[in-house]
Amino acid sequence: MSENTGKNANNAPKQEEQYSLNDDRRVKVLSPGTLVAKRFFRNRLAVIGLSILVAMFLFSFLGGVISPYGQDEQFYTYTQMSKEYVGVTRNEAMRFVVADGQSFGSIPQSKALEANKKGNTEFTYKDVDYTIEALSDDFYIVYQDGTVQGYASRDIINAADGVGELTFDVKLGALTAHAKGEADFTVDGTEYSVDDSGNLMQGGETLGYISRFVVQAADSSIVVTRDFKDRLEEAINADSAQFVYTDEAGETAEYDIVFDASTKVWSVKQMKDTYVYDRYATPSAAHPLGTDTNGMDMLTRLMYGGRVSLIIGFIVVVMETSLGVLMGGLSGYFGGWVDNLIMRIVDVFYCIPSMPIIIIVGSAMDAMRIDSWTRMIYLMLILGFLGWPSIARLVRGQILSLREQEFMLAAEAGGIRAWHRIFRHLIPNVIPQLIVICTMSLGSTILTEATLSFLGLGVKYPFASWGNIINDVNNAYVMTNYLFIWIPAGVCLLLTVLGFNFVGDGLRDAFDPKMKR
Repeated sequence: MSENTGKNANNAPKQEEQYSLNDDRRVKVLSPGTLVAKRFFRNRLAVIGLSILVAMFLFSFLGGVISPYGQDEQFYTYTQMSKEYVGVTRNEAMRFVVADGQSFGSIPQSKALEANKKGNTEFTYKDVDYTIEALSDDFYIVYQDGTVQGYASRDIINAADGVGELTFDVKLGALTAHAKGEADFTVDGTEYSVDDSGNLMQGGETLGYISRFVVQAADSSIVVTRDFKDRLEEAINADSAQFVYTDEAGETAEYDIVFDASTKVWSVKQMKDTYVYDRYATPSAAHPLGTDTNGMDMLTRLMYGGRVSLIIGFIVVVMETSLGVLMGGLSGYFGGWVDNLIMRIVDVFYCIPSMPIIIIVGSAMDAMRIDSWTRMIYLMLILGFLGWPSIARLVRGQILSLREQEFMLAAEAGGIRAWHRIFRHLIPNVIPQLIVICTMSLGSTILTEATLSFLGLGVKYPFASWGNIINDVNNAYVMTNYLFIWIPAGVCLLLTVLGFNFVGDGLRDAFDPKMKR
């Protein structure tokens, strides 16, 4: 009997425990933070936006660390390039050379030229009489009281290789002898000679030669020999488009001769192996996104550019939020003349055309050649200083509605100081709205920075930002032929701004008390 009773007792259904109405176990209680998180993660677009931002932060801040390249590291390559070697002109005009110690300016020179064209042997300038000795159609000498003032000639005396600048008297003597058909002349007791080819010699040594061709090297590293000039002159006179020259060392090089009719200058070019920037290299294993116009790795620049854009966005938002909370909190709590004063300041800031001011400041920084670091700091300060009024209005409106509520009246009655009431009781109640507006402002700030960098007024080389990377589309050829240069930066910028907007919308809905649990 006792056993059956025990079995029945064990098999009897258990009665549910009864909870009192005030027992917390009757209702699953969610904290405000948990409730906001639940609402946020229920929003698919918000989750997508958060995922995008996490990916962008990892890409920008970790990518630069693991990248084998620096953001300003340049890559080079060898290529065949047609480089300017020398420029050649044929002197067709009368060139005037003034004697040493004389002041025979451009006006008396033109008077002398005019008189010579008319066949006159004399002319007067400023009550000073001059005489002209015309030795040929291409050469004449100007005197004043028997003193040589200068000469005009189409022929030019070029110094020989390794010979310094010839004196005026030597040049005058050589041209005079050449014009008269004389083989010898003397200057300061030294005898010189001029042969039929126009070579100027002294003691068997060639000092120079007379020619109408002027050959100028493209840079100081090029040494143009007399033999090269002679062969080049022969090729030009024969209207050759190319000529081949073998130097004293036995090295042969081929040159292209291009004549510019507008300037009447022959450009002599040579194909050479040149060490240049590896510009616009197509994507490869070494450079997955290719290289830019400066030969820098685009993927690395993209990583560092994201870092700069995000840092600028966050710092600017922190600055404008701090100023906005301070000014809006004071305005909303104290009211009266404090409110009127701060709101008038806000109205003034709303009237300031921010973009023109930023453009003017950017141009001024360009003119003053401010370095990239300082420029970036100034940019953040300007954007932060101009962006706080909207946040101040938001905070003020929220505090105006909160300060009259019962908990604030109780805090005031309890003798809590004003600063404590503002920053410990009022501001925390505004934080949800601040989080939303700050999240939305981050996207617009990044866009503003990108716009300024695109215009060349924002972040400058060597720093990278998505804006100055996209700046390459200013070149239509690059825009159409090198899509890998600017499309990745544009996509990163688009995704980041969309991510911040999605997260901002999600937070706004999550903080809305009307939303379902």
